[in-house]
Amino acid sequence: MLFERFLKSIGRVVLRELRNLGSMFIFLFNALVHIFIPPFKFKQLLRQIWFLGNKSILVILLTGSFTGMVLALQIFYTLSKFGSEALLGPAVALSLIRELGPVLSALMVTGRAGSALTAEIGIMRITEQIDALLSMALSPIRYLVVPNIVASLIVFPLLGAIFDLIGIFGGYVVGVKLLGLSSGTYFSKMDEFIDMEDITIGFVKSLTFGLIVAWVCCYKGYNTGYGAKGVSKATTEAVVLSSILILVWDYFIGSVWV
Repeated sequence: MLFERFLKSIGRVVLRELRNLGSMFIFLFNALVHIFIPPFKFKQLLRQIWFLGNKSILVILLTGSFTGMVLALQIFYTLSKFGSEALLGPAVALSLIRELGPVLSALMVTGRAGSALTAEIGIMRITEQIDALLSMALSPIRYLVVPNIVASLIVFPLLGAIFDLIGIFGGYVVGVKLLGLSSGTYFSKMDEFIDMEDITIGFVKSLTFGLIVAWVCCYKGYNTGYGAKGVSKATTEAVVLSSILILVWDYFIGSVWV
């Protein structure tokens, strides 16, 4: 009897999570369909690009520069063991472009803007603003979700590129100014070791991370529970789930696109 109750409890949890997963994919499908259905909310789109992109630049600049500096410091120590200090520039650039740039920039934007996005939509839910849109025969998906998804698809690759660029120059500061490597040596090998495929995989990662963050944060805010506790819970779940999915999806892309 005890074992039977245990199995039933596991089954209830599995079924609940499967329902939630199905609901999330239906939500994403509806949002993607509404992208191609006019009218387009260009004013709202520009506002979200400003919110997600411009207000995240300072965070990206700070984290990107120090990531490149730390990366250069640690990679130089490793390369010096093999007498390959001249490869410091390509190693830093390749690590940032393929992996660290897209992932860390997405995580930073998730913490700064994704949480605010979830809270904003969640507050609209508990104050019945979303219900008001439905009562006026207006689609909340079109007004609240589509601009955020399109803005994320535009902003995340741009922020990832900024992260890569500032990270490479952060590595330059450490490698050339601190460790004594010549500037020509730092930059000369990059064009030999970095090709268009490396840039493409970084771009695709940033693009998909933007979709993941906008999808999860909008869904959690749209389906938040009532009250301040419900909004705080939805915000926490959105940030945690987005971060986990970013890392999981990064591994998946890296494993199939080598």
